[in-house]
Amino acid sequence: MASSRRLRDLLLLAAALMLSASCAAAADFHYCNKGRHYPVKVSGVEIVPDPVVRGQLATFKISASTDKSIAKGKLVVDVTYFIFHVHTETHDFCSGTHCPATGEFVLASEQTLPSFTPPGSYTLQMKLLGEKNEELTCISFGFSIGFVVPDAFSCPRLYVF
Repeated sequence: MASSRRLRDLLLLAAALMLSASCAAAADFHYCNKGRHYPVKVSGVEIVPDPVVRGQLATFKISASTDKSIAKGKLVVDVTYFIFHVHTETHDFCSGTHCPATGEFVLASEQTLPSFTPPGSYTLQMKLLGEKNEELTCISFGFSIGFVVPDAFSCPRLYVF
């Protein structure tokens, strides 16, 4: 009895992990200037959920590393929809990660896109500027906003009782 319950719980956990993995994606990215030596090296970009759902929270996580100690800085984010520039925002670097950042770190940003945001393909360019406005890194990556109605097909949530 106990072993069949344990097996059932393990199968439920495995199914939940497989379903939640489909809601997150590692995005392909490229540096803005391929020939430039940036002091901050980006190793990955994760978008949850993927595609992004209008009216729901979306998380962008950027894994990076540096041999510098970054105590101040800002992120400048530009978003384009097809060829049209649609949004710019600037954030304090330390609001998205622990400062001073050194070695490996993750920079996270969460946003809820308005429900009227057009579905389709977007490109995000992120520049990290240091204390003296020097460019520490610059990457670009694409993401999609789904065509589904919010809450109709959202990512499953795992509830443990």
